Amino acid sequence: MTHPTPLMLARYADGGRGLDDAALWSIEVHLDACGDCREGLVAHVTPATADLLDRVAVSLDRAMATSPPPARQHSQAQAVSRRWLAWTLLPWLAVTVAVLGCGVLLNFAEPSLPSLVLLLAPVAPLPGVAVVWSRRSNPVWELIATTPAAGLAMVLRRTFAVLVVVLPALLAAGVSTGTSLALSLLPCLAFTAAALVLGAFIGVRRAAVGLGAAWSTAVLVPSVAAQSLSPVLQPDSTAVWAVITVALAASTVPAAPHFHRLTSGN
Repeated sequence: MTHPTPLMLARYADGGRGLDDAALWSIEVHLDACGDCREGLVAHVTPATADLLDRVAVSLDRAMATSPPPARQHSQAQAVSRRWLAWTLLPWLAVTVAVLGCGVLLNFAEPSLPSLVLLLAPVAPLPGVAVVWSRRSNPVWELIATTPAAGLAMVLRRTFAVLVVVLPALLAAGVSTGTSLALSLLPCLAFTAAALVLGAFIGVRRAAVGLGAAWSTAVLVPSVAAQSLSPVLQPDSTAVWAVITVALAASTVPAAPHFHRLTSGN
């Protein structure tokens, strides 16, 4: 465990002056679990702040003594579900699975069409990914975004929840239509990672919508119109998709601090 230095604690006690967002979050998370550092923080608190805290503590003691019993606490399972799953994801996931199912049926009904499973695979996770970190779809987004547990960790947890639904659906669709599983899954993962990387700068929702529109315009619609699968989804493109997926996944780590900022693009 790495403890904050006395200088960092002093700056934290002074309102965080001179500390960037990442340092503030790491100190706050560390203080939650380290009693020694909390005691060290007391040494840097000004007399005026200490007096204010004492008066607040007295007021809270009085209020708690006269308040009704606390409401029933949420179970651990409920708390975990809130970190891993936003319930607003469910309609989008249901639509995604339904669209993939329609793609399978159309492939059987119109064998002359190129594989709709392959064409839909890159954009299949994007509706769910657009919702994982969006103020428009979560009424308490501001409260969640300002907690120490928020940021890239929560985005990745909820994105994983999306993939837990989308990837099996793609596997089932690929097996039933005989399409390449590698070309179904790798573009799906690549576009998911791309949405997160771009989303760190322009908002996940905008990134997902932009990527979906670009793929539909450049690949999906022309392939259906020409009744020929795009070269980017031919068997010899598998290695390229693998490299792109790994590179984009690695790029999410440097972009992590941007998920702590409350920007209008989210």
